[in-house]
Amino acid sequence: MADNYKPLYFMNLDNLNDLPEWDDERMRELNGEEEGDEWKPNPTSDACKALYKKWNEIIVMLRGALNDIGDDEPGQHDASFIRDQQEMILGDAFEVGAKIRSSEAGSLYILKMENAAIIRKNAQYIKTAMLGMMADDEVEETYCMVIRDEIDNFRALYKQWIATFKKDEFEDEWGLFV
Repeated sequence: MADNYKPLYFMNLDNLNDLPEWDDERMRELNGEEEGDEWKPNPTSDACKALYKKWNEIIVMLRGALNDIGDDEPGQHDASFIRDQQEMILGDAFEVGAKIRSSEAGSLYILKMENAAIIRKNAQYIKTAMLGMMADDEVEETYCMVIRDEIDNFRALYKQWIATFKKDEFEDEWGLFV
């Protein structure tokens, strides 16, 4: 391994999840809201913010669980395979955070639904991958089950968020989100 290799799962103790903070003012600006509209209720934005906050917590847990994996202990898979698994899981986790934020940066129903589908797919993959890591004795059962439970809690917030989407007049040329 090269000396300059810095794995994706390296923990930054100043920011344990490496995702940007939620910025209400910036989100309102991206949505085209006028200054002074802060008082107006926005259930989609509120649900999105709660979803993002929960996902930040999950990333911290994932990083802790995956960073705890030792290198080439007896009975474990080869270290490069484990490192690849860790990077795939965390890559999907970071994509979820990005998709949550980007779905709030516009109001097109089709784009929100596309992001929502990617978020669901990645969250399900992470949940399954953690189970696989546990079955291979790469992650402790306690860590795995806590992360899986938190993803279930995330799913409840996700359902609330999806329920706030309003179909618009734009047609999905692919016919998926009709």
